[in-house]
Amino acid sequence: QVQLVESGGGSVQAGGSLRLSCTVSGYSGRIYSMAWFRQAPGKEREGVAGIYAGTGKTYYADSVKGRFTTSQDNAQNTLYLQMNSLKPEDTAMYYCAARSACYSGSSILWAPGYYNYWGQGTQVTVSS
Repeated sequence: QVQLVESGGGSVQAGGSLRLSCTVSGYSGRIYSMAWFRQAPGKEREGVAGIYAGTGKTYYADSVKGRFTTSQDNAQNTLYLQMNSLKPEDTAMYYCAARSACYSGSSILWAPGYYNYWGQGTQVTVSS
């Protein structure tokens, strides 16, 4: 059974930093891409950052460009999200997502349906 487990969330003051981790286990196939999404109370889930597993090419939402960096450690099957210069509006539950190479879901990169595996989330709270 495929599992994505996030960690590293917490509370931080504005301007601070956090690093989230997402470890993938139980999957023997090829992962095509992985991403971070977030969802604040009363708001829709939105894509934040992602990476194509094969090439390492990354993509970011405009709201986090220059502040967040995503990276992968293939040997550890782990995805990271380094978040710097955090703002109160970054407060949300952060989710890790993965798209397997054989999945034929949505073709829209930031659509939740693009990914077929999800973690349970880790909370990030930024105070002003």
